[in-house]
Amino acid sequence: MDKKVESKTVGYSRTVMSRIMLPSEANPAGNVHGGEIMKFMDTTAFVAAVKHCRTNVVTARVDELEFYLPILVGQLVTCRARLVFVGKSSMEVAVQVQVEDLKIDKPPKTALTAYFTMVALDDNCNPCRVPRLELRSPEEEALFKKREKIYLANKGKRKSN
Repeated sequence: MDKKVESKTVGYSRTVMSRIMLPSEANPAGNVHGGEIMKFMDTTAFVAAVKHCRTNVVTARVDELEFYLPILVGQLVTCRARLVFVGKSSMEVAVQVQVEDLKIDKPPKTALTAYFTMVALDDNCNPCRVPRLELRSPEEEALFKKREKIYLANKGKRKSN
């Protein structure tokens, strides 16, 4: 990326990834391990962040991970990721996981959500600037301000340790 830092919309990097849950990802009762879902969420957040900044990124923090429903072997899991806040080199990505039983004609349900803080790295593995996030709706602006406060509070905690 050149020195000019452009801006990109939330929709530019929005990412959707889906997969069927397999027995190797579950316990003997057929419940998919939370860590397997978290890994899938991290991958989806990674893709959204890289699409935004077009450079390597690493996960720096996972925030507000909340499980609402169990996920079972054979269910379709869909992760939806979108950027909600961007700093100098950090990006906050909201990830929502939906679960769907393909044998039943019912809409997918939200199984869990989380926010991933991703940091952009240059070729020398140093944090680098990312494009600004172009906000186009009152909802995007409100969520940006909310997540900015949380990001700054978390950053303050790190500095005090």
